[in-house]
Amino acid sequence: MCLGIPGKVVATYSENDVLMGKVDFGGVLQKVCLEYVPQVQAGEYVIVHVGFALNIVDEAEAQRVFDYLRQMDQLDELGAPPP
Repeated sequence: MCLGIPGKVVATYSENDVLMGKVDFGGVLQKVCLEYVPQVQAGEYVIVHVGFALNIVDEAEAQRVFDYLRQMDQLDELGAPPP
């Protein structure tokens, strides 16, 4: 099963004319393509699938997804520290 995981955009930048961002997934920072959500700002949350941010979500929705993943004991796959 494929999941889109929420992450908080820490910074945005351009790399080879592509909008990119540093995204925090519960303490794990990853480089993510932001081309599908060009209006995103640092501090906002995005849903990421295979390195691409697909849409912007509010913090409450992001927290609900993390809570659900925590309940299912699936946060290990992100390399996130335990709560």
